[in-house]
Amino acid sequence: MADYTPQLPDEDTGLYEHHSFIADKGQAPLRIDKWLMNKVENATRNKIQAAAKEGNIYVNDQPVKSNYKVKPLDVIKVLFEHPPFENLLVGEDLPLDIVYEDDTLLVVNKPAGMVVHPGHGNYSGTLINALIYHFDNLPKNSSDRPGLVHRIDKDTSGLLVVAKTEHAMAHLSKQFKDKTSEREYVAIVWGNMEEDEGTIEGNIGRHPKNRLQNTVYMDDDADKGKPAVTHYKVLERLTYVTLVSCKLETGRTHQIRVHMKHIGHTLFNDERYGGERILKGTTFTKYKQFVDNCFKVLPRQALHAKTLGFEHPETGKIMQFNTSVPDDMQACIEKWRGYASHLEH
Repeated sequence: MADYTPQLPDEDTGLYEHHSFIADKGQAPLRIDKWLMNKVENATRNKIQAAAKEGNIYVNDQPVKSNYKVKPLDVIKVLFEHPPFENLLVGEDLPLDIVYEDDTLLVVNKPAGMVVHPGHGNYSGTLINALIYHFDNLPKNSSDRPGLVHRIDKDTSGLLVVAKTEHAMAHLSKQFKDKTSEREYVAIVWGNMEEDEGTIEGNIGRHPKNRLQNTVYMDDDADKGKPAVTHYKVLERLTYVTLVSCKLETGRTHQIRVHMKHIGHTLFNDERYGGERILKGTTFTKYKQFVDNCFKVLPRQALHAKTLGFEHPETGKIMQFNTSVPDDMQACIEKWRGYASHLEH
């Protein structure tokens, strides 16, 4: 059972670095409190202004006030007296559904609702808390997170590979970067998809107005995001929703959720992207009740990481793992199947 100790505080200030950014070279002058709001997850303007007031926001190694205007290539740091919570990782005896394990790696089937790694507002109950309880000396990835090669969203269920050795971490991370790993998801999306299969390409980046969302940047703005490619195939048409398989070529944050919304097929019950409203169907009260019941059965976005494939870092063997769609999502699919067959008769 291991605790991960935080980094040491800065010698000059005696403070711990929580965030560090470099402003773009095309940065227009913007107040630092506004600028940081778009960069720091879960930050409010009040919190940022309080941090500036306490002398915790530094630009080019000098403390600044909240009305400081950010300039191109400014080095901006947020420092506090306590170490970042995510570095104070404590092992927790949480159950892990281990699908496969050897000396090099393990494959875990993550339940919906479990956060993968600690972050603002979630410092316990995460997959990493469970991993460091059950395994000692896990290698750290480039973000200092033990064992993690990739991640999936809190309310997405499914498969993740975890590295147990430095070599496995490097080897597996390279496969994800080089797009040689296989990742297939199953999703329920709003609407009847026109094509039986297709590919969505569009750079993904942080939404300019809603910091909790990502969005697809097109045309003149395309360079604002990072390249993202999703291949989809219709598995079953269920009147006002469609069951689809999505294969990821890249692994951007919220990629399937953003790409599907972009082509007009938001994920069913994806609250962050507006899928918790009735987006397709009739105006009948009975239909509204039916959809509400589906939302109750599946109180999260309808997304499951079903298949994971990669080359084993030691043996070179191609490994492929599959999990069945979890009960909540399966129950929702069955409800829509019943609805669709009822309409046919």
